[in-house]
Amino acid sequence: MIVAESKPFKEIYDLVKDFSKICVIGCGDCVTVCHTGGQKQVEELALKLRIAAKRDGRELEVREETVLRQCEQEYVEPVGNYVNDYDAVVSIACGVGVQTLAEKYTPVRVVPGLNTTFMGAPVEPGLFLERCAGCGDCVLDETGGFCPISRCSKSLLNGPCGGSMDGKCEVSEDIPCVWNQIYVQLDKQQKMHYMDDIRPPKKWSVSTGSSPRKLEIKHLQMEKE
Repeated sequence: MIVAESKPFKEIYDLVKDFSKICVIGCGDCVTVCHTGGQKQVEELALKLRIAAKRDGRELEVREETVLRQCEQEYVEPVGNYVNDYDAVVSIACGVGVQTLAEKYTPVRVVPGLNTTFMGAPVEPGLFLERCAGCGDCVLDETGGFCPISRCSKSLLNGPCGGSMDGKCEVSEDIPCVWNQIYVQLDKQQKMHYMDDIRPPKKWSVSTGSSPRKLEIKHLQMEKE
């Protein structure tokens, strides 16, 4: 799932302080799970914006909405029924959701209320850990299902650095050395020969260092035609 954190309220308020009518739109998917962009957070942000505006001596109309998935155009269709009635939209979805609204409802001003941080997993209530960097060249079959790109502080592909000790990363004792985890996992799986393999430099051309990526699913495109 995509994990995002709330922008500082002052930053959000500064983005919309010149408007008199705004709409706060949340997302019912990933950011609801990580408690930063669901209906509850929409209501909380709307209330804070009204209070801040009243404190500044001005009137502010705030509409509160949440769609099921802000990243998909079909789910943001209902937004078109009212979005043009507002000076701006504060999207508290991930960066994909912000862009979906901005592209679909040009020239309405859409501003982000969250900072998208990583793709991760909930490991306990209120704690999310990065698990995937979306590198476009997955090696999990060779590393026992542990990602060395997202879970190694140096994204090393061929074993641990010289700073790891007692199964901990040199960056912090709170961070497990993923290469220690990989070693243990491969040993359990009787796949230790993978530790002897030399992996070539990462193909960053298929990651964010090249151009915007896309995925074409041919049979779905044919069905649409």
